[in-house]
Amino acid sequence: METGSGSAAATRRGWPPRRWTRGRRRPGPFRRRGLLIAAFLAPSLLVFLLYRVVPLGWNVLLSFQRWSPFKPAKWAGLHHYEEMLLHDDVFWQSLWNTVVFMSSSPIAIALALGVALLVDQPIRGRALYRAAIFLSYPLMTVAVGIIWRWLYDEKVGLLNFALISLGVVSRGIPFLDSFQWAMPAVIVAAIWQILGFFMIILLAGLQNIPRELHEAAAIDGAGAGQRFGRITLPLLRPAIFLCLVLGIISSFTSFDLIYVMTRGGPNYSTELLITYIYRVAFGLSKLDYAAALTVVLFLFLLALTWLANRAAGGEAGAVEAPE
Repeated sequence: METGSGSAAATRRGWPPRRWTRGRRRPGPFRRRGLLIAAFLAPSLLVFLLYRVVPLGWNVLLSFQRWSPFKPAKWAGLHHYEEMLLHDDVFWQSLWNTVVFMSSSPIAIALALGVALLVDQPIRGRALYRAAIFLSYPLMTVAVGIIWRWLYDEKVGLLNFALISLGVVSRGIPFLDSFQWAMPAVIVAAIWQILGFFMIILLAGLQNIPRELHEAAAIDGAGAGQRFGRITLPLLRPAIFLCLVLGIISSFTSFDLIYVMTRGGPNYSTELLITYIYRVAFGLSKLDYAAALTVVLFLFLLALTWLANRAAGGEAGAVEAPE
């Protein structure tokens, strides 16, 4: 009786230990955490897959086909790319215009840095100045285009009125109808809109620089120019890189501003790749050729972003893992 009762007590205490089979093994804490993370990420990844990856893949496939909504698709190989690179003068013009338009990003960053340095000083009303400069960015791009169209108008534009009143010119300048002035005029409008956004990014970077570094450098005899070149600029590299990438992306997607102000004219002088893609796809109904243009635009943007990252040191935007 004692032996039987002792065995029963040992069994209740969990001895000998039970052996779980493979099918009955409970998931560990790391596996449960991974399943929870996957469950939270699944909806976002599904949306990204449906609205980003699948359209991109279909666009690449479409660029190698002769496709029409009313005819079955036929394989075209590299025909669209050959036509684009060897026979399409408008493509090369729009590509060059895109590069010129993109070159306005460093100008906007330089101006924004100067403004950020000014409004970072302890001056009266600097919060008001920051708000006034940033005010241009939240405006709709269509509204910005309409405002600057009126400013550039040859007959009733404010800019021509000021030039005539000052005696600089005797008659109004057709800024948006001139092959010489159209692109610079659009670039000025684009810089004006993006300037406030870049200022906020750079201002945040300036305020993250420890004041002790400037104070120590000043004690050691470093001038304002030396402190700016050896302390401010190196520590602002991530913010400047972010502005540069955003400026490149903005220059490749500035459809609204160009379409409202010039519609790509005169004579394709302000035609960008993005507006040319729209014209080919919905004006000429050549969706297959527009798909090939989109692939080239994507590759060009990817290459420029990689070059910008390499120029910034190769690790821009990297996050250090805590030890």
